[in-house]
Amino acid sequence: MTATTLPPTTGLRFGRLVRSEWIKFRSIRSTVWCLAILVVLTIAMAFLIGNALDVGGAVSKDSQNGTLVTINTASVSLTALVVAVLGVLIITGEYGTGQIRSTFTADPHRTGAVLAKAAVLAVTTFVVSAVSIWIGVIVSAALQAGKGVHADLADPAVFMPLLGASVYVTLLALLAFGIGLLVRSSAGGIAITLGLLLVLPVVLSLIANVIQAQWLLDVTKFLPDQAGAQLFAYSSADAVQQEGVVLNGWAGFGVLVAEVVAVGALALAVARRRDV
Repeated sequence: MTATTLPPTTGLRFGRLVRSEWIKFRSIRSTVWCLAILVVLTIAMAFLIGNALDVGGAVSKDSQNGTLVTINTASVSLTALVVAVLGVLIITGEYGTGQIRSTFTADPHRTGAVLAKAAVLAVTTFVVSAVSIWIGVIVSAALQAGKGVHADLADPAVFMPLLGASVYVTLLALLAFGIGLLVRSSAGGIAITLGLLLVLPVVLSLIANVIQAQWLLDVTKFLPDQAGAQLFAYSSADAVQQEGVVLNGWAGFGVLVAEVVAVGALALAVARRRDV
């Protein structure tokens, strides 16, 4: 009698993992709702603010450009919270239902499955955000044109912050994804992420103002929300000089990317070592 030796499981190729994750991603009800809220918030706020705001056509070109950027990035503080919740749920949902066992069975090394899920989340979030923002730009630009405000959309000072807004929410989604992978709990992941974005900056700023510690205010500028905010901040020629550490768009991008990579790498290392 001859014994049959089964070949070792090597897992699926990355392309097939991405296709699998895309199917799961668009099949989850929370994904549809989160992305729908992102679209509605972005376009609705651009319309409402663009319709209500009237700075007058006599202002400088720099002010007109800044007005359009402000109108179309006003929703980012809200949509960032939406994608943060989405980023957590997209991974913790599988832990909650037990589907993560099947996911990691398909990719025993786990790295490919995690990266595929992160890639689907990042690409989808960026595309949906970018399309929504530019629809809002078209709508608000038309409304502002009727009030004598004509921004130059080809100006990098206008184009880059609008692009940066989509990059910012995408990076926040990935940061939340890493936190969710680390804690494996929807409630815990959302609480930590929202605490990092909403509570920690306020607490540190209050303490810094009470004890008059400029160094602590400088620390807050490296938190994800404040560093990332530089990605969609309009650089005005009349900007007031700030005290302490000042990050520009590229520096803020670098800080936020480093935080996303650090959290993601830690979460992936832990996920590979522990039981499901």
